[in-house]
Amino acid sequence: MAEEEEYSIATRPGEDVQMEEELEVVEPEDDLIEKPLSLRVDAKEEAFYLQYYSGHTGRFGHEFLEFDFQLLDQGRSALLRYANNSNYKNDTLIRREVAVSPVVVKVLKKMIKESEILKENDAKWPPKNRDGKQELEIKFANYHIAFETGRIGSLSDVQRSDDPEGLRTFYYLVQDIKALVFSLVGLHFKIKPI
Repeated sequence: MAEEEEYSIATRPGEDVQMEEELEVVEPEDDLIEKPLSLRVDAKEEAFYLQYYSGHTGRFGHEFLEFDFQLLDQGRSALLRYANNSNYKNDTLIRREVAVSPVVVKVLKKMIKESEILKENDAKWPPKNRDGKQELEIKFANYHIAFETGRIGSLSDVQRSDDPEGLRTFYYLVQDIKALVFSLVGLHFKIKPI
């Protein structure tokens, strides 16, 4: 009873995926990906980028949360950019930039790899609507993925979707990454040290 799934990531014909003994290989469940995914969590020179956006336009205008991680200095450090805009009670746009170490990037890569989000496809996820949208874009090694879905209020929204397993993977990964980002920004910009 195998359903046909489309993947948003595939190696191009003729493109070599480097395999090394210490790498853990993520095997695809479908023949659409011709070669196995190999991702080095500890590789500093590999391309890596992550961006998340969640927002809507409502009674208080365009409200959103957005952050991204970009590698700098050939992977020796990274930049976390954070923006939060809420016009509730005339709040202003909050923008923060934080330099993070390669250890933080390694943790992010590990979270992405262990979540197996690279196997997912957003085709059956709820589309963006008047309640807003979420976007997650990840560039990891030779793979570049982008997901878009409507805002998820709770796990019951996930269960009601056409692809609850894939959307649950997305939901939990986003929650974990948001927790990490809020911790990094909170620790870096804390007014009173502990």
